[in-house]
Amino acid sequence: MQQILIVEDESVIRTALRRLLERSNYKISEAASVQEAESKHTLTDFDLIISDLRLPGAPGTDLIKKAGAVPVLIMTSYASLRSAVDSMRMGAMDYIAKPFDHNDMVTAVHRIIAEHPSTAAATAEELEATAESAAAEGFVGSCGDMITLYDHIKKVAPTDTTVLVLGETGTGKELVARSLHHQSHRKNGTMISVNCAAIPETLIESELFGYEKGAFTGALSNRTGLIEAADGGSLFLDEIGELPVEAQARLLRFIQEGEIRRIGSVESLKVNVRLICATHRDLTQLAAEGKFRQDLYYRINVMRLQLPPLRERGKDILELAEYLLEQRVKKLGKAPLRFSPRAIQAITTYLWPGNIREMENAVERAVILCEQDEIDNELLGIDLELVKVSQIRGRAVVSGTPSRVSSFDPPEDLSLEDYFQRFVLEHQDSMSETELAQKLGVSRKCLWERRQRFGIPRNRGGSKASPGRKRESGVKTVKSG
Repeated sequence: MQQILIVEDESVIRTALRRLLERSNYKISEAASVQEAESKHTLTDFDLIISDLRLPGAPGTDLIKKAGAVPVLIMTSYASLRSAVDSMRMGAMDYIAKPFDHNDMVTAVHRIIAEHPSTAAATAEELEATAESAAAEGFVGSCGDMITLYDHIKKVAPTDTTVLVLGETGTGKELVARSLHHQSHRKNGTMISVNCAAIPETLIESELFGYEKGAFTGALSNRTGLIEAADGGSLFLDEIGELPVEAQARLLRFIQEGEIRRIGSVESLKVNVRLICATHRDLTQLAAEGKFRQDLYYRINVMRLQLPPLRERGKDILELAEYLLEQRVKKLGKAPLRFSPRAIQAITTYLWPGNIREMENAVERAVILCEQDEIDNELLGIDLELVKVSQIRGRAVVSGTPSRVSSFDPPEDLSLEDYFQRFVLEHQDSMSETELAQKLGVSRKCLWERRQRFGIPRNRGGSKASPGRKRESGVKTVKSG
């Protein structure tokens, strides 16, 4: 059973939250202040700490460093964009505005604990040492998935085991391959990287295996292949899912026998090469479709390393962005720069479909164009009007539509509750209740409840209200039918 520590000075809220989470089968401990939390409990024993921002004595954000690798969820009734951004910048895993919706709180707790399944089992010292070792290899970040990745790299690197690195495009698969090579006994040998998707099908075999003079038209001399050139070192085959089926058969023999045969040769050559493969594609599905040999898949799928997408790396996102900013400033010889609060909000809420590669490009472009000492979200190319601020969860999510929602641009220090009221008042004439709820990221029930709380009457005379209700009725009819 996962253990959660609630740090809240208001006993009514603390008790209600404890009962809510106990109904979801969590083991709950309580404290009324940061000092009480430290004196009565060992913070690293918990799977999650939920703390109010404003507490007697020290603020709840002080628990972030004290808890080490244990994720911290900040609650605040002072839910301005700035305080939320500041909390996440300090390392909070997420924040939620009070009064919170019970379902949203439970959902947030489930999600955070699922993303950090082993943080309570490891000590802060061990995780810090692992992160420092990974930083020496060029990695940035200490979320649960990355700590697990660092640990697996450390264990498999000294062996000659074939490794399959999986992850979306732009997540850093080649960095993993280089780390495996540098931490192995082959580090003084050559590491050759091959992007299988970048070499034409007609050339891939000759590139990998080499050829003899006269093997085909244009073969005017002997050519050493890339596998042979990596003898004594490591071969990294990126995007192996794009490898033609004919080349897959030759690669399989190399893996099984440790030997290759140049095109046009009758003699085999013994080679000693450690193979590292990577792909963003589902090789199991490709094998089922006959586009990838099953026997080759089983051969390369010995040790599998999974890279998480950037959007799932929590507080690593801002840490990585600030690291990239520092690197690009040095590279381009610019004066020191920093991100504005709006830029930080954009960075931490944008989904980054292109992952780290997209972030690198966005930061470098912003550094080049910036004429002040602060980078705003516009320079990053992130439109905050496409980011919906959820008043209930107290966190931002990216809208699924690329069109402009409106000209509504909330002031930086506008509270989320004020944002809710202003958004509803501005858009209720042009949107149905369902559309308003979707834009705000809440259910229709939550929208109705907050209308009652803030005294915002429902506009029944709006031009889209009736059509909106008709559309909802139609959807229900289709589902029931």
